Amino acid sequence: MADLSAFPITRKWPAQHPDRIQLYSLPTPNGVKVSIMLEETRLPYEAHLVNFSTQDQHSPEFLSLNPNNKIPAILDPSGPGGRPLPLFETGAILLYLAGKSGRFLPDDTAERYEALQWLMFQIGGIGPMFGQLGFFNKFGGKDYEDKRPLRRYVEESRRLLRVLEGRLEGRDWMMGDDYGIVDMAIFPWVRNLIGFYEARDLVGFQDFPQVARVLDAFLARPAVQRGLEIPQRA
Repeated sequence: MADLSAFPITRKWPAQHPDRIQLYSLPTPNGVKVSIMLEETRLPYEAHLVNFSTQDQHSPEFLSLNPNNKIPAILDPSGPGGRPLPLFETGAILLYLAGKSGRFLPDDTAERYEALQWLMFQIGGIGPMFGQLGFFNKFGGKDYEDKRPLRRYVEESRRLLRVLEGRLEGRDWMMGDDYGIVDMAIFPWVRNLIGFYEARDLVGFQDFPQVARVLDAFLARPAVQRGLEIPQRA
């Protein structure tokens, strides 16, 4: 059995199954990217809730694994060379899990780099911009008298949705016929934008039928449905 005692995070979140990948997360758009990937690959894992209401993400134990105090993070007891591997940042985790499982990332070199560019598109564009729209539409920013920031992020979110719409025209998934990590990265954010962030009408989501079609296909997947609820909130 793997010994994870050298990792301080396991003192706050003890591993009941130390031979499995340890997931430290919360069911946010970034968090569920990884839980969905784990459900899709069926790699054995154990989920731990990082509770923002009690500032778990700022605890010394969590910071020992992710100094950037963001979820998700993982600890794989069977990493490269059989040694434990801690990882944070969703892009890095998705790529690692794709390599470990041999699934959801193209084998062809050119196609792989094409997938990587769309993964970076989500990380650098969709996540930050949709998140800012959510802040100015639903959270503290909604009380600002100056509505220019909200308009800025609405227009940028619409632009990004137009990029997705064009990409998905004539394709089942972002990479064509094959579902993969790019879809797992993008569509939790689209779901959050029009749902939790309450921005469906604001961004005119009806103008993006291809995005809506693929979002529906994504949400119909059993592994996605499970992953969206992991870890369960207390």
